[in-house]
Amino acid sequence: MAMVAPREPERLHAAEVFRVDSGGAESNVAGHVAALGHPSAWFSRLGADPLGERILQHLSGRGIDVSTVIRDAAHPTGLYVKDPGHGVHYYRAGSAASFLCAADADAVDLDGGGVLHVSGITAVISPSAAEFLARIMVRAREAGVPVSFDVNHRPALWDADTAGAALKPFAEGADIVFVGRDEAERLWGTPTPAAIRALLPDVGELVVKDGAHGATTFAGDDEIFVPALKVDVVEEVGAGDAFAGGYLAALLDGKTIEERLRAGHARAALVLATTSDWAEEEEER
Repeated sequence: MAMVAPREPERLHAAEVFRVDSGGAESNVAGHVAALGHPSAWFSRLGADPLGERILQHLSGRGIDVSTVIRDAAHPTGLYVKDPGHGVHYYRAGSAASFLCAADADAVDLDGGGVLHVSGITAVISPSAAEFLARIMVRAREAGVPVSFDVNHRPALWDADTAGAALKPFAEGADIVFVGRDEAERLWGTPTPAAIRALLPDVGELVVKDGAHGATTFAGDDEIFVPALKVDVVEEVGAGDAFAGGYLAALLDGKTIEERLRAGHARAALVLATTSDWAEEEEER
């Protein structure tokens, strides 16, 4: 999607200067992975409109391969608008991305991929997009590519009971799962990292994020906790994607789990300090 946000950390209704950037869970993660030195590609549908072109330019400029993105002349590019400290407003009904389908998943080239990262947001934007998500995960497993799944429940898009039932099978089918502790409690009634692990015992690498407290990875019988960095928070939206990008880049570098968690925290800290979904100093290069 396109992302609009006040450039300064002020309320949407009062702001006068805005940034218009690319946004969205998977493309954010791809950008962070690319910034940390790994080849990265992103696939989706965008409208054949100026916002779609702007997104492609932004993502390409961040080192992401966008050569296979479908331009859809019949449907517009989705949009979301940040109200810093007060949530996000979505304008994505009928967007090009909501017309993703299983046939699109069959066309994605997974050969040589180090990891496939997907998000639970795809499961809610349309039934056909949910089919795309299920199919691309199956294809990755068939290709021997590890699947990373960020639960990413968005209450503005669907209620917790519906989302919890729909997202759990996707989490169970992934090799790496990112979930917020409070998010899991809302979806599944699991109030602690240990309870989340008990719910998802077979996930190879379960990463439970707990805001300013820190994050815990469960891998086999291991449980590794690393505290978060102290940050003066400007805006939280986008920090989870930054964490996942830092974590996955460290995974691709062959780092230990503790090092992966530290890398995730370091990347998230950059985004927490800006109204963007991106690290401010990299945005200005």
